[in-house]
Amino acid sequence: MRAAPEGSHGGGDGCTGPGEHLIRAGYTLGGDDGCIANARRQALAFLGQAEADYPLSVPARARNLTQLVVSELVTNACKYAPGPVMVELGINIHTVDVVVWDSDPFMPAARTTDPDRIGQHGLEIVQAVSQTLLIEQQPVGKRITARITLFDPPTTEKPGDL
Repeated sequence: MRAAPEGSHGGGDGCTGPGEHLIRAGYTLGGDDGCIANARRQALAFLGQAEADYPLSVPARARNLTQLVVSELVTNACKYAPGPVMVELGINIHTVDVVVWDSDPFMPAARTTDPDRIGQHGLEIVQAVSQTLLIEQQPVGKRITARITLFDPPTTEKPGDL
């Protein structure tokens, strides 16, 4: 995995403007049997590196959601797209961005909720746990960006309100 401060290479990722991330890292997966577990490990290592290098704390909830989103998006890419899968992670003081590129030009959409359906809930899950989900067609394949908040927004409920 290659990690670099945001200013060291240019361009946005579809959800953020240039210069917004504290750190970004990218890596390519070959689509073999261990690639999904490897992607989750890379995500955890990235979050740990961000905490070590910056005055930043990644709550367990955000850490777990990042692993879940990476797992779901990489699983879909490995299952449906031929060739390598590219993953990019970016973080700032508010959010973690997970970006997955693959070679399949098919533009997926989250299906409507169906508790009787077995499987094919990955994009639904990603959409439910992400602040933003952006799917973009690329010259070769597609890019999916999911933004995960580091902290839950404050609630307006008072104790005793239910």
